[in-house]
Amino acid sequence: MSTLSYEATGAAQQALEQHLPALVEDRIATRIFAKDHTLWGPDAESESAIRLGWVEAATVSQPLVKDILELRDALRAEGVTRIALCGMGGSSLAPEVIAGTAGVELTVLDSTDPDQVRAALADRLAETAIVVSSKSGSTVETDSQRRVFEKAFNDAGIDANSRIIIVTDPGSPLDKASREAGYRAVFNADPNVGGRFSALTAFGLVPSGLAGVDIQAFLDEAEEAAEVLNDDAPENIGLALGTALGGTSPLRNKIVIAEDGSGIVGFADWAEQLIAESTGKLGTGVLPVVAGPGSPEANSGAKDVLVVRLVAADADVELGENEVAIAGGLAAQMMVWEFATAVAGRLLGINPFDQPDVEAAKVAARGLLDAQPEPTPAAFVDGSIEVRGGEWLGGASTAAEAVSALLDTLQPDSYLSVQAYFDRLAFAQLEGVRDEFAAVTGRPVTFGWGPRYLHSTGQFHKGGPAIGVFLQVTAASTDDLAIPERPFTFGELISAQAAGDAQVLEEHGRPVLRLHLTNRAAGVAQLQDIVSALSARASATES
Repeated sequence: MSTLSYEATGAAQQALEQHLPALVEDRIATRIFAKDHTLWGPDAESESAIRLGWVEAATVSQPLVKDILELRDALRAEGVTRIALCGMGGSSLAPEVIAGTAGVELTVLDSTDPDQVRAALADRLAETAIVVSSKSGSTVETDSQRRVFEKAFNDAGIDANSRIIIVTDPGSPLDKASREAGYRAVFNADPNVGGRFSALTAFGLVPSGLAGVDIQAFLDEAEEAAEVLNDDAPENIGLALGTALGGTSPLRNKIVIAEDGSGIVGFADWAEQLIAESTGKLGTGVLPVVAGPGSPEANSGAKDVLVVRLVAADADVELGENEVAIAGGLAAQMMVWEFATAVAGRLLGINPFDQPDVEAAKVAARGLLDAQPEPTPAAFVDGSIEVRGGEWLGGASTAAEAVSALLDTLQPDSYLSVQAYFDRLAFAQLEGVRDEFAAVTGRPVTFGWGPRYLHSTGQFHKGGPAIGVFLQVTAASTDDLAIPERPFTFGELISAQAAGDAQVLEEHGRPVLRLHLTNRAAGVAQLQDIVSALSARASATES
């Protein structure tokens, strides 16, 4: 196993000194690995009693390896060399990180955008098998993706059943339906593991292993890390990280996670879901902010920000004030962060294993799909952007003025969340506005692609402290895509998901600016120009 290391300064070190002795004395580490469901209070006992399987996932999952590798070899012998994953949240983020870090190809379809779905269907279909990952099978995005792939296989004269692999909980509706349908393989995951803690279960291993990752070595590393974490000792890195995440005083509730040479591809995106969905509830929690080592938040010195740098094991790191540096291999890091999140939940006084506010946006989206109301009229149209917002828009008459009005609602402890509901692969350049917004506002900024962020930071936005300000960007598609045997299209689905989430955020009193791009390329360019102009003005003012 690659060497785990941890270093902290400032508030993180003070939190360690404040909380570590009690955590060790109360045997928190060994009690977590003993699945003590009483650690998070009486209100959490029923949920935590059925959500602690992750502590032994690396061992329990070992028997899966043989079956996964045998299936991989059989598929390759048939000329199937491309694996596409249909999944959301924990079902997609972990495999994406595992495959990306290993340098193997895995197509991750975690969108309902018609253009992104169509692109996934068009890429080497004859060489493709899909992994459909869902604990229950009721996830509308994943069900829709399976349906459209199944039709595409059949339309191309390919036996769809031979190309569909299912990962789900035993006895779930998807489990039963898939076995009856005769799909190529059905893998069952431990039902006592929640989605965001499922990296070391079938949800992480099946797509990664089929794509070509050495999952045996991955599990072996995780087992070694578990042995290190299962120790009530001051040297326990998981306890240390847990105090940094949930034990600073006053609470630094924006955790900037910066890739700084670790070599792990996309780890912060996985950690973002784990932390935000686990801690953001009951008006508290910590918000992960995915940023680079040179991003404004990583160097702001803000009193509500803690910086965690992901570094190489042999790196000579010089930390600033209120920073953490952590190193280790991917599997080891996943174990550490899952463990630390559970520890942080105890320090915050919340249940880290439920997600009470995630369902709200789903219900709103389903209601909009069923009712199919007319879109809310735009306040005005500026170029390729339709603008919608609340009373705080004031007299804004351009998209630039609307963005400025939204930023004016930021408070000293606020964060800005940018949420883009369209093709994250074709328009990846839009993520560049994150750093510019952070520089302009002096506040932490998150960037999420919809609808996938609904399964991660969506919980914090609604259940965490009421300090978020939201910029939602949607985009028209020139060519919608039908969902087989469903009364709505992918375009209608993603529109309902965006509108539903905006509706719930507004009901929670959060400011939401909705920008709809009537032309994707032109609208993205226009929005980038707006943000660049704001950034230039801010720089001129400072100088």
